[in-house]
Amino acid sequence: MFTGTYTAIVTPFKNGKLDEAALERLVNYQIDGGVDGIVPVGTTGESPTLDYEEHIAVITRTVKYVGGRVKVLAGTGGNSTSEAIYLTQEAEKAGADGSLQVAPYYNKPTQEGLFQHFHAIARATSLPLMLYSIPGRCGVEIAIDTIERLAHDSVNIVGIKEAGGNPDRVTQLRRAVGASYAIMCGDDALTLPFMALGAHGVISVASNIIPREVANLVKAMQLEKPAVALKIHEKYHQLFKDLFIETNPIPIKTALALLGMMDEELRLPLVGMAAGNRAKLIETLKASGVLA
Repeated sequence: MFTGTYTAIVTPFKNGKLDEAALERLVNYQIDGGVDGIVPVGTTGESPTLDYEEHIAVITRTVKYVGGRVKVLAGTGGNSTSEAIYLTQEAEKAGADGSLQVAPYYNKPTQEGLFQHFHAIARATSLPLMLYSIPGRCGVEIAIDTIERLAHDSVNIVGIKEAGGNPDRVTQLRRAVGASYAIMCGDDALTLPFMALGAHGVISVASNIIPREVANLVKAMQLEKPAVALKIHEKYHQLFKDLFIETNPIPIKTALALLGMMDEELRLPLVGMAAGNRAKLIETLKASGVLA
């Protein structure tokens, strides 16, 4: 089962190309910080702007840099089923431990379409798969009934990243799919309430810059020490919120650049932060002790 803290890692660029040195530094920083896994080429990794070759290269290099120390859950979803199958099979060849499968975006499939999409991917790989429901980006939510149906249909669909902002879905999922099905929070600000309701951890954006702190929050909840977790949550709550003051991954890449970990480079149509939001993020980074 995928549990604990997984970092939805950014894709560092330098002059329009993958910055391999920065990626390796960031991977090592995550592992040194105590995370349980790395998620390359998800939303935070700007997956829609990477071509197939780049997408596979990021996964391959992440697996290499991780070197078996933690798990690699490769983002290989898409709004084309054949594309998702191809990328998933390539991730399997590269040595990934699992695949994160986002709900198809823009084309807005029905629940039957979602079922057939994930069913086809599951049949095309032996990797364990984690579904990814994020209706704010995809325009569709993977319904509880569809998740339950997939859990019974495909033994290698083992969990879900819940990023719809609704803690009640954790309870609904627990009832539908049982305790062995991994539920991962997809929003740093909701990690504590999600885990209080039975989620197994978080796929985190904030852990790109504060891996140890996010990992400690999750571990405190796993050890049934909610007061310890609450203290960490309260300290970094504003940071969790301000890392989404503009579209992810714009703020987290800005923060990483401010910390000297990589260039502040995004791919169009994403652009750098507006001056006012940048100033607010810097203020929050300083107030939370992340930036001197």
